[in-house]
Amino acid sequence: MSRRVTDRLAGLLTAYFKEHLQRIRGASPHTLRAYGHALRLYLMFLAGARGQSVASLRLADLDVDGVVAFLAHLDGQRGNSAATHNCRLAALRGFMQYLLQCDPANAEQYHRVLALRSKRVRLRPAVYLEPEQVRAILAQPDRRSSAGLRDHALLIFLYNTGARVAEALALRLDDLEFARPTMVRLRGKGSRERLCPLWRETVAAIRRLADAQPPADAGPVFRNARGERLTRDGVAYILGKHLRQAAARQPELRRLRVTPHVLRHSCAVALLQAGVDLTVIRDYLGHASIATTSRYVSTNLETRRRSLEAFWKRAGLGSTRAAPWKPTPNVLRFLGSL
Repeated sequence: MSRRVTDRLAGLLTAYFKEHLQRIRGASPHTLRAYGHALRLYLMFLAGARGQSVASLRLADLDVDGVVAFLAHLDGQRGNSAATHNCRLAALRGFMQYLLQCDPANAEQYHRVLALRSKRVRLRPAVYLEPEQVRAILAQPDRRSSAGLRDHALLIFLYNTGARVAEALALRLDDLEFARPTMVRLRGKGSRERLCPLWRETVAAIRRLADAQPPADAGPVFRNARGERLTRDGVAYILGKHLRQAAARQPELRRLRVTPHVLRHSCAVALLQAGVDLTVIRDYLGHASIATTSRYVSTNLETRRRSLEAFWKRAGLGSTRAAPWKPTPNVLRFLGSL
């Protein structure tokens, strides 16, 4: 086997990540890491199962039987959940879809992998906080300190905009418009940009934070104690710290698993409760599909109840109440005889 043949898989894999995903699709660093991890696990499993090294694998080795065996390995030996199973399969499908364009000679085997179906997953309701719970958390940072200014500005920004953590961490002062109408430009998945309005409180919090930082500094808005950009773990630590403080007065917060992404869910549900149209919320959050936004309708029972009451009123049926049914002794005697 020539070196040129064995290197082709490595070359296409590199081009898939560097050119296709990163440059053309504009995939986020999180997506790149997740896809890279899934394909690394797959190639290591495939090489082990065939008794050869990863470097010696060929494009012809990427068949459906190997993928099925890999997925069974994830479910059995690694104990992956259905959601993780589907994420790994999505990463493999993405690569196989790319290979269809670059390696038509093996198109049939790639089509067979693409025909594999995802596992059915029961969609869990999104965890979110009610406005009064968010206010309790926002009240915790000590704004007399620079760290407290940063924490308060970060948390109110996440709740106000529904921004993803990566979007907030990439924020710079020139992304903000402080003149009316106040807004922020966020860069989301796939390099898509969107504008979000800002509350006066959010603008004031970011201004106070900016005043406490070097004046002509064009770095990120939210930084750690060393002046470097905050990390995802840093944001989670900040939220967890103030959540525990707020839980002293609101014990129900202790029962919730609150991550920074929960503030995004909380923003969406608050918009929904305020009567904002789903298409507007979709654009506000930067969702690619309205189906993603629709999840919040099923999450919030109060919104569904109000929607049903509005439909009832619109239909002009009135609010008639049937008299409650009461069983007679004869009926009970009959049921008891069954």
